Amino acid sequence: MIVAVVGATGTGKSALSLDLAERLGASGRQAEIVNADAMQLYRGMDIGTAKLPLADRRGIAHHLLDVLDVAEEASVADYQTDARAAIDEILARGRVPILVGGSGLYVSSVIYDFQFPGTDPVARERLEAELSQRGPGLLFQRLAELDPAAAASIGPSNGRRIVRALEVIELTGQPFGSGLPSENAFWRPTSIIGLQSPRELLVHRLDARVEAMWADGLVAEAQGLGTLGVTAARAIGYAQALDQLSGELTEREAIEQAQALTRRYARRQVGWFRRYPGVCWLDADDPARLMTAMDAIATRAAETPSA
Repeated sequence: MIVAVVGATGTGKSALSLDLAERLGASGRQAEIVNADAMQLYRGMDIGTAKLPLADRRGIAHHLLDVLDVAEEASVADYQTDARAAIDEILARGRVPILVGGSGLYVSSVIYDFQFPGTDPVARERLEAELSQRGPGLLFQRLAELDPAAAASIGPSNGRRIVRALEVIELTGQPFGSGLPSENAFWRPTSIIGLQSPRELLVHRLDARVEAMWADGLVAEAQGLGTLGVTAARAIGYAQALDQLSGELTEREAIEQAQALTRRYARRQVGWFRRYPGVCWLDADDPARLMTAMDAIATRAAETPSA
């Protein structure tokens, strides 16, 4: 069985995953952790992604950290293949895979019966050329006419996802959302543990977290990365740090912009994971959260014939 630990950024997912791995190990079931944070795939992006340093991983094996160069483009389809391969290898060793992260689409692509449509290079090139020449506005209008639900989900400014949605519609003749998983059909039996925090407390933590990233050297880290690819450039904090270096933003403006984007991202994460059925939701500050999570995992295992 897979254990998935999900929730908004800043709720303590990494710490809980380590505690779970240690407690499972003490009970005779060794565990390994699989990263489901899209930006932690990148080498060198450590401070801005709150990536656990090797020394803080308590000797527990971690997978899919530092596997991409910052110039490479991340793909959910590629991630799904790699994460599922890692999980199958962990299961084959008789161990428990703990999938941890807040990138909702990445988590969903692994735990649910999620099929990715193919690609059409000719259509993709044509749509990307149109995006480059005219911007996302007209493409978004077209998507809104063909698939209003996808347009509402993607928004008018995410040109890359608008292009992909239009490509899939052209390729399959079906709405873009038709390839999304049924959130009742798991790829493998899964116990989902969700962490939550009252909004006022979470906002305070996220703002403090961004301040700490600047204090810990995010600007210097961003400066040393070189040219960022399309995916890596979307990591919150790095674009603002680079704008500070170029003089487009003051340090205070960069920090406040990153704080606002982090708060917005956390709201989207909460909305995404709230759709998951059967989640054991835990308060991030509950001192009994580990034991409650262990009880939920045991209950789910007892309900699973293959466990």
